[in-house]
Amino acid sequence: MPDVAQILLLVGILLLIHSLVQPLAARLRLPSTVLLAAIGVGLGVLALLGEAPDGEMPQMGPLTQLALLVAEFEISSQTIFTIFLPILLFQTGLTIDVRRMLDDFAPVLVMAVVAVVVCTLTVGVALWGVSEEALVVCLLLGAIIATTDPVAVVGIFREVGAPRRLSILVEGESVFNDAAAIALFAVFLGVLVTGRDLSWSEAGWLFLKGFFGGALLGLAAARLLVVAMAPLRRQPLAETSLTLALAYLVFVIGERYLEVSGVVAVVTAALVIASTGRARLTPDSWAQLEGVWNQLGFWAASLIFIFASMLIPRFLSESLEWADALYLLVLVLAAHAARAVMIFGVLPLLSACGLAERVSNAYKAVILWGGLRGAVTLALALGVTESVFLSDQVKSFVAAQATGFVLFTLLVNATTLRWLIGALRLDRLSGVDQALRNRTISLALSNILERVEETAASHGISRPVARPVVDGYLARLEEARRDGTEMPLTATEQLRLGLLILTNREEELYLQHFGSRTVSRRTAVGLLAKAGRLRDGAKTAGRIGYLKAARDSGRFRLWFRVASQLHRRFGIDHLLAVRLADRFETLLISRMVLNELMGFNAAKLEPMLGSHVTGELKTMLTLRLETCQQALDALRLQYPDYERRLEEQFLRRAALRLEEQEYVTLLKESVISPDIFQDLSRRLRADALTLRVRPKLDMELSTEALIRRFPMFDDLDEAELRELSDLFSPRFAHPDERLFTVGDRGDEMYFIASGAVEVRQEDWVVRLGRGDFFGELAILLGRRRSATVTAIAYCHLLVLPGRDFRRFLRNHPDLRARIREIAEARRLAAIRYPGRLVSAVAPDDLTRAPATETDAGSTRRDDAGPD
Repeated sequence: MPDVAQILLLVGILLLIHSLVQPLAARLRLPSTVLLAAIGVGLGVLALLGEAPDGEMPQMGPLTQLALLVAEFEISSQTIFTIFLPILLFQTGLTIDVRRMLDDFAPVLVMAVVAVVVCTLTVGVALWGVSEEALVVCLLLGAIIATTDPVAVVGIFREVGAPRRLSILVEGESVFNDAAAIALFAVFLGVLVTGRDLSWSEAGWLFLKGFFGGALLGLAAARLLVVAMAPLRRQPLAETSLTLALAYLVFVIGERYLEVSGVVAVVTAALVIASTGRARLTPDSWAQLEGVWNQLGFWAASLIFIFASMLIPRFLSESLEWADALYLLVLVLAAHAARAVMIFGVLPLLSACGLAERVSNAYKAVILWGGLRGAVTLALALGVTESVFLSDQVKSFVAAQATGFVLFTLLVNATTLRWLIGALRLDRLSGVDQALRNRTISLALSNILERVEETAASHGISRPVARPVVDGYLARLEEARRDGTEMPLTATEQLRLGLLILTNREEELYLQHFGSRTVSRRTAVGLLAKAGRLRDGAKTAGRIGYLKAARDSGRFRLWFRVASQLHRRFGIDHLLAVRLADRFETLLISRMVLNELMGFNAAKLEPMLGSHVTGELKTMLTLRLETCQQALDALRLQYPDYERRLEEQFLRRAALRLEEQEYVTLLKESVISPDIFQDLSRRLRADALTLRVRPKLDMELSTEALIRRFPMFDDLDEAELRELSDLFSPRFAHPDERLFTVGDRGDEMYFIASGAVEVRQEDWVVRLGRGDFFGELAILLGRRRSATVTAIAYCHLLVLPGRDFRRFLRNHPDLRARIREIAEARRLAAIRYPGRLVSAVAPDDLTRAPATETDAGSTRRDDAGPD
């Protein structure tokens, strides 16, 4: 066993080799994984030579020493899985576009789980029919070769420039199906080692427990990590360290202690961080985290592939026979046949059922041929050869077939994959993308041409010198305009394309605001989620889906309703105040971004998509802007001062960001020294701390202050007002909140301090506003509610319990007569004016368009209908 210095020496040599392989692979137009496999095989041969008895090993100078070092280096399956695999899987999951993968989640899951089972059974039964091995041994081998290696697959598909959707399909499959295959491998290996029979139901339970248990572990751990990151804002080193700890912790805890799939746990945790990290971390911190993980992934990918490939000579040197060639042929045919059945048989069924978008036959062909095997397959085979409970015949069979299949996929599939993608024309832009490319080039070149001419003039470059450069750009501009005149899309398709561009731009603007620290973290998360829903709606249903998503995003979300119920039932106001402040901030930032999108639509999209399409887009943006402004006006009516405070804080945050950028520019231009810059930065950080906390929203629910808003209580003295304050309790209601429905127990009366409600009884509707009350009839008559009352604005209400209401009437005869008079008028109005909508609401009380009177006639405020 080599010492630590020798291990570090070997690792350093391998990393040096991998770094030099990259430019060589690009020059040879070969995937780097193929060259790494060749290097690993070569090192494996050296290791075999290093194990030769003294005197039999050829002397090759430095290579001899390297061979001896490699021979002493013991590579175990545990080393590969525990040290390298968590890093590799986490890095791969972190770089996957989670939202794009969710669009194809059904085919990814089918290829990752169902296809593994089908491949295992197909290969196992096929080999069992031609070999002398037991069925469970053949099934074990089927599980081993069912893994599509993420090192090989992800690396090759990115290197050959595969289309984005194709890459996501294959990458998603590669990172998930390892877990399924490893879970099956563990089941069959356990059967072989223990010798006990295992029913299919038991095997299925173990498999499902490992897979979904690992997913739950990864999800829970990642969510906890996101919470733990909150206090570490602007500490990128600590944030990156936490993600590294997460990868190893979920893997070890899942595999060692919970007996679930650590592989699935790592992948799930990475996908959660990938989907939430951009909104939880600052852009600089996220970029640094990605950079560190890309470097770790690069190292892990190179080492795991070289170490695994070093096993190939050892496996192939152990008792190969001609029969192994026949078994390998059957294995290759069975594995590809099983994969073809899934891709060409099951995926179309998913598309027909509406569970997945259609996958073209060209994509299917590449996915079929791109099922590469590599380090994971070899590591599993190594695990079999390390077992002391299996016979040498089983070890030799599994090692030889797994190694042969890996070599086939690397030397045949991988080397021809680029050619296949080119032959199917998947490496070229579609007609739509080509047209967009030409129009984009046209727009960009026109801007560049102006800047080139300005640059020449500002630097005193003469026209004869500048003319060739300008003429070159003019020629390219004319060519781009000529090629981009035709757009091979219908108007509906162009509109959908424009919506997708707008939603992507909207997401970028929210991220810019978050990066500029002008919006809080929680609000940024909500805004990014809204942009995602808008994109999904536009993608699936075009204009209708986009507008539906826009309407849905304006509704009160679950946590707002929870906070409202806590306030209503338990008098807990803090959470509701926070949610109202969130809504205020969300609407303010949304309004700003929508105004920016209006300019983006006119300046950038109109030259690309034409005036007709951008006119439609402008109409939809205008509708969203008006809706946003109405919702903001509704809040402003209740809390006019809070909007001003939020806008002031936004401007102060933006000003600090601009000041910081100005100081950075001055430092780069050597106008100020680093010492001065550090001093200025300290002051900026101190100012930023004062602006980090959002202004607190006062819900203005003081009972005594609300009572003073009612003219009917003007004649009460201070003592009587204090007495009333003890009887009433304040309540906040948001638009569309139902206060009570027909048939509810009538044990409370409501006074409207501000806002408006709608009272509905069968075909009779009335709207009440500030200064009105409702709910008194049920108490006076001792019956259940005869109407449904819903808030149509943000309301401040005073609630009077029934027992206190009766005491209130006894103590105040003048008010009692007034309330009874109004109640009787409402009862008669409900009988006299059926089928009528009347409004007793002043325009300022409403947070949306005031009610309009319908039918003939009207009622006075006092005739405002039943409760």
